[in-house]
Amino acid sequence: MGGVPGSKVVHYDMGNLNTEFPVTLTLVAKEPCQIRHTALEAARVTANRYLMTYVGRLNFHMKLRVYPHQVLRENKQATGAGADRVSSGMRHAFGKAVGTAARVDAEQKIFSVSTAPTSVPQAKMALRRAGHKLPTPIYIVVEKGAELIK
Repeated sequence: MGGVPGSKVVHYDMGNLNTEFPVTLTLVAKEPCQIRHTALEAARVTANRYLMTYVGRLNFHMKLRVYPHQVLRENKQATGAGADRVSSGMRHAFGKAVGTAARVDAEQKIFSVSTAPTSVPQAKMALRRAGHKLPTPIYIVVEKGAELIK
């Protein structure tokens, strides 16, 4: 049957891991869904690159808060000439593992970014761009330090 293919998500903590930042923004899912590991990695890379460019490596801490545990399987269908001879249709249709996904509930946190109050607009933009890569509507919440942002 084979094993589960590895996750493409490389890092779960990015930026400055040693500093405590006063403001924390969080990307939250509006609806329940499954997010494939490739989409999580694409969103992570997008947000991380934006923050590195506009805020700097030492001025933020970003955390991916979901892990792709759910194994996705696919029952491959043969195509082309003579496919009906080699294919078994829906007999033994369990399928092969093709990837993993994170199960996300409504109102579940997906990404968090901690930063200084001066970098909040850039952090919001980074999370918004990451949200474009995800298969669910999202919104951004200020979890900590709302009084510092005006």
